[in-house]
Amino acid sequence: MQLGRGWRRDRRDRSERRAAFAAWALALLLLVTGTMHFVSPSGFESIVPGFLGSPAFWVALSGVAELGCALLLVVPRTRRVAGWACVVLFVVVYPANIKMAIDSVHGQGSALIAWGRLPLQIPLVLLALYIARHATATRRSAA
Repeated sequence: MQLGRGWRRDRRDRSERRAAFAAWALALLLLVTGTMHFVSPSGFESIVPGFLGSPAFWVALSGVAELGCALLLVVPRTRRVAGWACVVLFVVVYPANIKMAIDSVHGQGSALIAWGRLPLQIPLVLLALYIARHATATRRSAA
């Protein structure tokens, strides 16, 4: 028995709707965290690895990147590339989360939050991958 095109289209449409919902949820998270980079930068500056140099620069840059990703996620035409950009962002900022966890062992900050952030990156990367793979592809009209 062969399934018709309608079934495949319905399945693809459901997947695209889920990706759109995920994109909006992730955009909201990135909007909040990106804004916090500018409202309260000191907490972020303290976790920038020393070998990178100016913490203020990296906090501002990562804040702009988070806000940019959030913006790209809410625009359907850019959602797929935004998913990939989020994957890169979450991987690139991971060393800061590692530094935060190591610092917590030495009494700096909350160990629960610091160590909890490390595994949290995994579902964030997976969510961003899901968005990248299932968001509606940018289509050009055949006119």
